Amino acid sequence: MGANAPGCKAAATAAAAGSQKPWLFVGLGNPGRMYKGTRHNIGFEMIDAIAEAEGISVSSKQFKAMVGKGLIGDVPVMLAKPQTFMNASGESVGQLVSYFKIPLNQLVVIYDDLDLPFVKLRLLPKGGHGGHNGMRSIIDHLKQSRDFPRLRIGIGRPPGDTGVISFVLRSFTKQEQEELDFTLRRGLQAVRIILQEGFNKGATFVNTPQPSETLNT
Repeated sequence: MGANAPGCKAAATAAAAGSQKPWLFVGLGNPGRMYKGTRHNIGFEMIDAIAEAEGISVSSKQFKAMVGKGLIGDVPVMLAKPQTFMNASGESVGQLVSYFKIPLNQLVVIYDDLDLPFVKLRLLPKGGHGGHNGMRSIIDHLKQSRDFPRLRIGIGRPPGDTGVISFVLRSFTKQEQEELDFTLRRGLQAVRIILQEGFNKGATFVNTPQPSETLNT
């Protein structure tokens, strides 16, 4: 009996994971090489960072999105990058949520935010679209529900006379990319905390100022 215990436990874990609804993490961006590495695609970069760290292949096309499925710890997850272009992201997200019966409190949308300082993270359980067209589209396709978590990644405001559109479609400098890589690692930590310890613990981790932030305020 004892010799079979590990196998039984693994089977029980797999069965439990099978009965759980997956968490759906959606990163927003624009498809195509010309948009790769731009500020507006920071949501895609976060999904890529999670996928690489957790060994999840985001390579199947479903409901107008590149999708990957796997486990983080023992929790089933789906990672998605809508390929509809930013302003129509809801077409993809709405179908994914509906088909896979994702509870809205297990849908986490990750996107760029002009109103946060560069690389600052903010994790909230719900809210409006804040003028972000991708989020506006998602809310529209979820029957105007705003009750789903979102991880916002700051890209800062355009400098000087730079227009918003040209700014969000601009690539990062080498120094900015290094700062961003650190923030993506922190975002990955937050995702793991959400899944293993609960959303509130994840939000506390993300939203508590780091020592460097308190020095700058």
